[in-house]
Amino acid sequence: MARFTTFALFIAATLACFAYYSLNPLIAVGFWVFLAFSAIGVYNLVQTKHSILRNYPVIGLVRFFLESTRKEMRQYFIESDTDGTPFSRNKRSIVYQRAKQQLDKRPFGTILDVYQTGFEWLAHSLSPKHPDAAGFRVAIGGPDCKHPYSASVFNISAMSFGALSANAIKALNKGAKIGGFAHDTGEGSISVHHREFGGDLIWELGSGYFGCRNPDGSFSAEKFTAQARDPQIKMIEIKLSQGAKPGHGGVLPGAKVTAEIAEARGVQIGEDCVSPASHPAFSTPRGLVDFIAELRRLSDGKPVGFKLCIGERGEFMAICKAMVETGITPDFIVVDGAEGGTGAAPLEFTDHIGMPLRDGLNFVHSTLIGLGLRDRIKIGAAGKITSAFDMVRVMALGADWCNAARGFMFAIGCIQSQSCHTDQCPVGVATQDKLRQRALIVPDKAERVANFHANTLHALAEVIGASGMLHPAELKSSQLHRRISPTETRNFAELYPVLPPKSLLTGQLEHHLQHLWDRATADSFTVTA
Repeated sequence: MARFTTFALFIAATLACFAYYSLNPLIAVGFWVFLAFSAIGVYNLVQTKHSILRNYPVIGLVRFFLESTRKEMRQYFIESDTDGTPFSRNKRSIVYQRAKQQLDKRPFGTILDVYQTGFEWLAHSLSPKHPDAAGFRVAIGGPDCKHPYSASVFNISAMSFGALSANAIKALNKGAKIGGFAHDTGEGSISVHHREFGGDLIWELGSGYFGCRNPDGSFSAEKFTAQARDPQIKMIEIKLSQGAKPGHGGVLPGAKVTAEIAEARGVQIGEDCVSPASHPAFSTPRGLVDFIAELRRLSDGKPVGFKLCIGERGEFMAICKAMVETGITPDFIVVDGAEGGTGAAPLEFTDHIGMPLRDGLNFVHSTLIGLGLRDRIKIGAAGKITSAFDMVRVMALGADWCNAARGFMFAIGCIQSQSCHTDQCPVGVATQDKLRQRALIVPDKAERVANFHANTLHALAEVIGASGMLHPAELKSSQLHRRISPTETRNFAELYPVLPPKSLLTGQLEHHLQHLWDRATADSFTVTA
C-alpha cells in the first residue's frame, strides 16, 4: 500500500487547505494545486491505458516525465540495449512501439560501428520480393503424429501462471487468440486463465508433472490424457532444462501456493511446490524416447517434443542414439539459449551455466543432419529473441520457428524493474498481488500482444523480402555475415558449419562429433570414456 502514500498525502493536504482556505492566499493556492494532483490521481486509478499510473497514481507521473525527457534527448546519447550492446534503438523500445502501433522508424542511419568486431548483417538482393507474413507458418508433426500443428514462426515462450499474474496470462492468451499464434504454458500447467480466451496452447511438462501428477509427484497417465486431448492443447513439450537455470530444480514456497495455483498444478494449497532437477519418469535416453511415444499415444497423436539448453553435448548424442536405435523421434526440439530466461535464477546459473543459443542450435541442427533425422524433427529456438533480425539469425542457423518471452512481457507492460521474485511487480505482470495486478487491463494488453506479433512478422517479411525470399524457411547461413576483425568478415556458413547428411552413421567421419557419437549409448546419459 506504500505506493498509494503520495496520493493519500495529496488528498490529506487538499482537505487541510480547504479547512483553512480563507486564512491565507497561499493556502488557497495550495488547495487548488493539491486538488489538481488529487483529481489526476483519482483519474489514474480508473484509467486503463497505463499500468504504472494505476498502481502509482501520483508519483508515477514522475516516471512518464523522465521518459518523455529521455525520448527528446535520445538523439544525443547512446542507450544500452537489453543485452548490453550499445544501440540507441534498444529492443524494449522497439517492442513498445510495435505493441502500441507507434512508428518504429528512425532517421540518420545506424549509430553502430559497422567496423567493430561482432557487427552482423544480412545480405540483401537486387531482386527483392514481397512476401505475405500471413503465410509465415510451419507444420510441426513427424511421421508418427496424427494431428500436426500449423504454428506461426513466432510464438510466446514458456512462462508459468504463478510466475506471471492471472491478468498477464489472460492478456497473453487472448493476444495469441487474436493473432493466431501459440502460447506456451510454462511448467506451471494449464490454469483457468489459459482457457478463458481459447488461444492455442503448448503444454510444457516439467519434472513436477503439474496438472498430471499423482499425490507423490509421479506422472499420472490418466490425468495427462484428460488434459492433453483438450482441443485447445496443440502440442506437448517436455522440459528437460531451461536457459535461465539449466540443471537446477525449483521450489515455489507453500506461502505462495494460492488456491488458483494449487488447482492448476494439482498440489495442495499452502504446500511447497517442488520441481526436481531431473524427471522421475525416466532416467535414460531410451526411457526419454519411450516417454515421448507414450505421451503421443495418450494425447491421441498430437505433436510431442522436448526443450533443453545444451550442456554436455554427449548427452544429446545419447538421446539421438536412442532415437536411431528405437526409431522413435520427437516431433520437435526447442533449443533454449543460456542467454534467455525471464524468471529469477541464481547469478552463477544466469551468467555461466549452459550453452548460448547459436552454439546450441547449430550443434542440434548439425547433429540431426549428420544422423539423417533432420527432416523428421522440427526445431524451435528461444533466447533473447525480440526483433525480426533476431529471428533471421537463428532461422538461418536452422531454426524452423522462434519463441519469445521477454518481448511479449514488454508488450503487456513489463518495464524490467527486476522485482519478479519479490511479488511487488509495479505493473502487475509478475505478481500474485490482486491489487497490483489490477493495473494490467487484459483487453488493452491483449491487443498489444497481437500488435507486437503482427508488426514483428511484418518487419520479418520486409527483411527477408529485401533479401529476395518469400518465406523465412528459405534463409541460408551463408547470407548472414559477421565482422571478426576490423579487416575480416565471415559468413555464418563458415562460422557455424554443419555435417554432411547421414555422415555420423558411417563411422568414418573425421570430426570431433564422430567421437562423441561413437561413445554415446542409449542406456545412459553419461558418456563413457
